[in-house]
Order: sequence, then structure tokens, then C-alpha cells
Amino acid sequence: DKPPFGYVDEKGNNQGYDIALAKRIAKELFGDENKVQFVLVEAANRVEFLKSNKVNIILANFTQTPERSEQVDFCLPYMKVALGVAVPKDSNITSVEDLKDKTLLLNKGTTADAYFTQNYPNIKTLKYDQNTETFAALMDKRGDALSHDNTLLFAWVKDHPDFKMGIKELGN
Repeated sequence: DKPPFGYVDEKGNNQGYDIALAKRIAKELFGDENKVQFVLVEAANRVEFLKSNKVNIILANFTQTPERSEQVDFCLPYMKVALGVAVPKDSNITSVEDLKDKTLLLNKGTTADAYFTQNYPNIKTLKYDQNTETFAALMDKRGDALSHDNTLLFAWVKDHPDFKMGIKELGN
């Protein structure tokens, strides 16, 4: 549920950049791009799924952190992104300081979750398991802003004209 990186289209087919990359890896390893099985994994469960061999590889926005590196192996990154914050079009949020007395929507177990929990523990947050839930919460006004990887948010606000990027780049 992260267009344009990985999502299920209207016909039920897996699509996106990460899907194309997975198929390319399967073709290189097995000679057939269709010898790949896609498993939906929530951000908070990625390390657990790798450690328990429920999956062999994760292709998604899975940021390498010291804590994660102690538990699983990482390859060289194929993309570098920062965090961002999406807000309604009429919002005045343009900095982290503007989130004071606001509700920030996050996905559990993501880099955004860790970043705000560690660096801004006084910001009120609502956390969801799935992207679809988190984005629905923003559209339903259950929160004032949503933080996630900025590349994902840039694509999302492009398709949702009632929203904009309040903070385009955050974190390192």
C-alpha cells in the first residue's frame, strides 16, 4: 500500500518499483521473474519476519538503523530518502515546532515513529499498523499531519489535491 513503490492494482496485481526490482532479482537468481512470492508485511513486523524465515528478503522502505542492523543483515541501499510531513492544504504546519498541540499520525514501527518518539516525545501521536489506516485517518481529520518517508508522501499528495507537503525534508 505504498504507491509508487509497492501496491496492489485494481486487478489484484502487485505493481510498483519494489515489485519490478523483486522480479528482476528472481530472474537473475532463478531464471524466471515469476519465481517470487510476495508477502504482505507490516513495518513493525519486518525484522521478525526475516528472523523467523517467513520471508527471505525485504524490498520496501526499510531504513537501516543500528538497532535493526544488530538483528538482520542489510545490503547496500538502493534508495535514500528523508522523512516528510503531509498536511491538509489549508494547514500552517511547516516545521516540527508547528506540531505542538497538534496530533501527528504515524505508522507503528517505521522510521518516522522512531524519529518522533525519540526526538519529540511531547508531540501527541496516533499510530496505526497499516498505511491505508494512517492515510484514512488524515483524510478523516483524526490528525493534523502525517509523517512518513517523503518520497511516498510526495506521490500521495500529488494524487490527493486537498493535501500538501507541510515539511518536505526532515531527519537524516
